[in-house]
Amino acid sequence: MAGTEQESLDDLPPSAKLVFKVLEYNGPLTQKGIVQESMLSARTVRYALERLEGIDVVDEDVYFADARQNLYQLTEPAQEFTADSEEATCAD
Repeated sequence: MAGTEQESLDDLPPSAKLVFKVLEYNGPLTQKGIVQESMLSARTVRYALERLEGIDVVDEDVYFADARQNLYQLTEPAQEFTADSEEATCAD
């Protein structure tokens, strides 16, 4: 998948952008939490998370409260990206 290296958040499907925003607003969540917050299907959330992990804006960690689940959160560069876009919006 050489093409995914050049892919950005703008190139992703709307479902992936929604999952990104859910994580941005709510902080780290399990896949089940993302499904509840976004009202997307579990399959769609899984696909969106794969795409977001593919462009390195989401990290997957162990959810210590229930080791059967993973905890998803935005990476540091992704958080800087959202801060930059908010500053640009405020400047307008």
